[in-house]
Amino acid sequence: MSKDEISKEIESKFGNQLRVRVNGILIQDEKLLMVKHLMGNGKILWSVPGGGMNFGQSASENLQREFLEETGLNVKITKYLFVHEYLDPPLHAMEHFFSVKSTGGCLKLGEDPELSREFQILKELTWMSLDDIKSVPKESIHQIFRQIKSLDDLGLWKGYFNFGNNSIK
Repeated sequence: MSKDEISKEIESKFGNQLRVRVNGILIQDEKLLMVKHLMGNGKILWSVPGGGMNFGQSASENLQREFLEETGLNVKITKYLFVHEYLDPPLHAMEHFFSVKSTGGCLKLGEDPELSREFQILKELTWMSLDDIKSVPKESIHQIFRQIKSLDDLGLWKGYFNFGNNSIK
């Protein structure tokens, strides 16, 4: 499987459509739970657990499902934080971020059921301090996390953001 094949699989599953995503910010002991994604063409993306919403399920239900699939953890939403618009064709998503609290489960890297076994993009699951986050190359970390000065920033932001989107003027 080549890096280009992963890019094509991502585009075929998620591209050329507007997706609504839910993302969970879980902070414990001054560290943020992050997932490393292999995005194809050699690109890496570190972000928080989350994913696309299924029709007929609430944001809370979708985020609980995504967290369990990706991390093995059960979570409860504690607060709606903000929305980020990601636009880098062929990908376009409205990403809703929530503060979450772990309610159980066993931390382990999961899989994305929307992708076949050979095209899994989840590669690592780890707790990152602010220093860890700042040490990741900018192009390899979600735009939201490039902007923070402390983990507390994530709980204070409100509204709409579109950090780093080349297509938005």
